[in-house]
Amino acid sequence: MVMFMPSIHRSTPYPILVSRAEGFSSISGTRAASFQLKKRSFVLKSSVSTATNCDIPPKVERFWEWLKDEGVVSAKTPVKPGVVPEGLGLIATRDISRNEVILEVPKKFWINSDTVAASEIGRICSGQKPWVSISLFLMNERLKGEESKWSKYLDTLAEVTNSTMYWSEEELLEIQGTQLLGTTLGIKAFVQNEFERINEEIILPNKQLFPQPLTFDGFFWAFGILRSRAFPRPSLAMIPFADLLNHSAEVNTEDHGHEVRAPGLFSRDYLYHVRSPLAVRAGDQVFIQYGLNKSNADMALDYGFIDSRGDRDAFTLTLELSESDKFYDDKLDIAESNGLGETVHFDIKYGQPLPPAMLQYLRLVALGGTDAFLLESIFRNSIWGFLELPISRPNEEHICRVIQNACKSALSSYHTSIEEDEKLLLEGNLSSRMEIAVGIRRGEKRVLQQINDMFREREMELDLLEYYQERRLKSLGLVGEQGEIIFWESK
Repeated sequence: MVMFMPSIHRSTPYPILVSRAEGFSSISGTRAASFQLKKRSFVLKSSVSTATNCDIPPKVERFWEWLKDEGVVSAKTPVKPGVVPEGLGLIATRDISRNEVILEVPKKFWINSDTVAASEIGRICSGQKPWVSISLFLMNERLKGEESKWSKYLDTLAEVTNSTMYWSEEELLEIQGTQLLGTTLGIKAFVQNEFERINEEIILPNKQLFPQPLTFDGFFWAFGILRSRAFPRPSLAMIPFADLLNHSAEVNTEDHGHEVRAPGLFSRDYLYHVRSPLAVRAGDQVFIQYGLNKSNADMALDYGFIDSRGDRDAFTLTLELSESDKFYDDKLDIAESNGLGETVHFDIKYGQPLPPAMLQYLRLVALGGTDAFLLESIFRNSIWGFLELPISRPNEEHICRVIQNACKSALSSYHTSIEEDEKLLLEGNLSSRMEIAVGIRRGEKRVLQQINDMFREREMELDLLEYYQERRLKSLGLVGEQGEIIFWESK
């Protein structure tokens, strides 16, 4: 039997940058090796939210007046900013029908790569990743103060959110042992390194272009704001006014915003228009969906809140073929022939079945001993189909035990139990960040326990499973329905 030992990695060392609806760019780099397990500020409760009696802050009022002056909003606009439980949101000024257009923002008011290119720092940002150039632009415009065209908008942006990127060391201790902690620290380190690079390559050689010295704190602020407020389609962009829309788990579609051509037969302008995914009564808040496939860890990192529904609890299981495996080349060829590779990451969500191909890949990784004949070239076109079902009792037993041991090891690294976390959540009286921390670690542990239970139950059923050799003999007519071997006598 081929041996493969699990090790636990809390995250990938290089972050995936994601925005409201999906990832905006992947930062290339190596992932950890071997067989591994690897915004706003609220815990969402309901899709119905109304404005409070509080007046909107003066900065928001000035921003709204700026939108009016620029013709972005008018008396016909069916939404307006309001103070809501999440902070700020958009409130319906009248009843709104499902799929009704609620806002339209002309392209000249978007902040994207084109905006940067047209600015005084466009030349020196050429060739940079979009998120880097936009972050530099935001930081620079913010330092201009009232002289910036964007000052009314920038003044409304928060200094920090409840994203784990902004947590103190003491607060981060509350997510000790979680994959989210590793991801958070990895992103902070990556952004620091990226700032040091652009500071040397771009900022210092062009100091005359910047009104004030640019600092890492300013760059990190811009990065965090961009991450929490950007729209990914059709290209990475911040869209003032539209980014006041909050998230609701009750919205089950991401198809709310589109780039459309402005009215007029010869118009070359474009608008970003948003349709309400739900019917909304006057005085209630209008919501959108930030990402159906985002986990609670993604939500906490990007926006600073988690969803109270358990189907966002997730854990990433990373499997890797070992180069020391004497069948490494054959296994890698089989994996690549089926759209996988040396390393595969499986996102497992609470209450949902294992991801497709996970058991196949596990069986491939563990394949060896008397089962190794299946790696021969004669089976190359059919082995992936064979791996959909158990190969042999030793192979199946091995993966069951390895996964269970890995889950138990991961669970032991948390400083609280599931029961202790659930008690804290039930008692309430937690700060926003503490509630996020407890929800994240409980969620990861619930998924780990679920994985462990799946493979424990499977191990108990090993004697009841049908394996490759038995299936093969049946297909040749050499085994009866009761499992008896059929002997053919010559005549």
